[in-house]
Formats: sequence, C-alpha cells, structure tokens
Amino acid sequence: MYKLGLTGSIGMGKSTTARMFAGAGVPVFDSDAVVHRLYAQGGAAVAPVEAAFPGVTEAGAISRQKLSAALSRDPSGFDRLNRIVHPLVAEERARFLAQAKAGRHELVVFDIPLLFETGSEALVDGVLVVTAPTDVQRERVLSRSGMTEEKFAKILARQTPDAEKRARADFLIDTSEGLEAAQKAVESLIAELSARSNQDRT
Repeated sequence: MYKLGLTGSIGMGKSTTARMFAGAGVPVFDSDAVVHRLYAQGGAAVAPVEAAFPGVTEAGAISRQKLSAALSRDPSGFDRLNRIVHPLVAEERARFLAQAKAGRHELVVFDIPLLFETGSEALVDGVLVVTAPTDVQRERVLSRSGMTEEKFAKILARQTPDAEKRARADFLIDTSEGLEAAQKAVESLIAELSARSNQDRT
C-alpha cells in the first residue's frame, strides 16, 4: 500500500484535490475532519483542551472562535494544543490504516494541511503538494467570507512557504490550470502509484 501525503497552503485547492481522490475510490484521511470530530460534543479532545484553555467550550464542545481568541492572546498555546490533539489524531489515523489494509487498497491519501510543519512527511511514502500562483491564492482566500488581509497574513505566517513545499514535494498539481486539468493529474497519479504499489508486492 502506498501512503500519499497531500498538503498545500491555504487557497491552493487542497480540499478540492482531496475530494477528487475520494471520488475515485481512494480512501482519504482528512485530518481537519478528524479534529472537528474530536472538538465536537463528546469528542475526546473536549475535556483536555478545556483544561488547558479554560472557557473555550460551549454546549459541551470546543468553540473554535473561543479557542482561536485564546491562541491569539497566547501564541505559545499552539504547542500545548498540539501535544493534546496530535496523539488523538494518531489514534484515528491508525484505525484508518487498519481499515484500508483490510480493504486491500493499493493507495491511501493523508490530507494534512500542516504536513511539513508537524513532521508528518515521515508518516508517508511520498508527498503531493497542491499549488497555484501567489496572485491566484490571494484572490481565492480574500474572497472568503470574513477573511481579511490581517487574518490571511497570520495564517501564512504559520505555514511553510509554498516555494519550500514545492521544493520538498515528490509530486505537484497546479490547480490554477482548472478543474479538468487537476482531475486528469489526480487520475494519472492514482494509476502511477497503484502500479508502484503492485510492483512492491511482487
């Protein structure tokens, strides 16, 4: 089984690309979706995060707005938060892999926004970086509801620069060339990596 890490900076089209893999029948581990479940009512992260950041829960769930405000007041809190959340995500990832192996899948995708920032490239066999020119990225992000130049700058400051991501990637997809081109690139990569997984088994 080939484990492909998928990442890309904000506004580059990573989520759309992940949906293309899923639509082609490739199991996709969405780390953001896992975190949402962990933060939801009854989620395993609710109690420890509330203990570390008192007052960030609302109706038994972590309020992303309150947590974001707490982290804005104390940026060092990101390390504390990561120490709580990362082991819980790792447990979910292990369950996902076990299910994929049981289903005899030749390829799985790990959709990890902060893949390089968290050292998660060590967990995968290769990394696909989704990219686009800076002006396209900026236009996409600033068109989002509630987004400002200041918020955009803060998000970029926490992410590995796109140029560095591209330099460290094993595969690249430029989403500025349109959905059809991206879909073809995804299909081609699926065929290549599935064939590589088959060869490794023989």
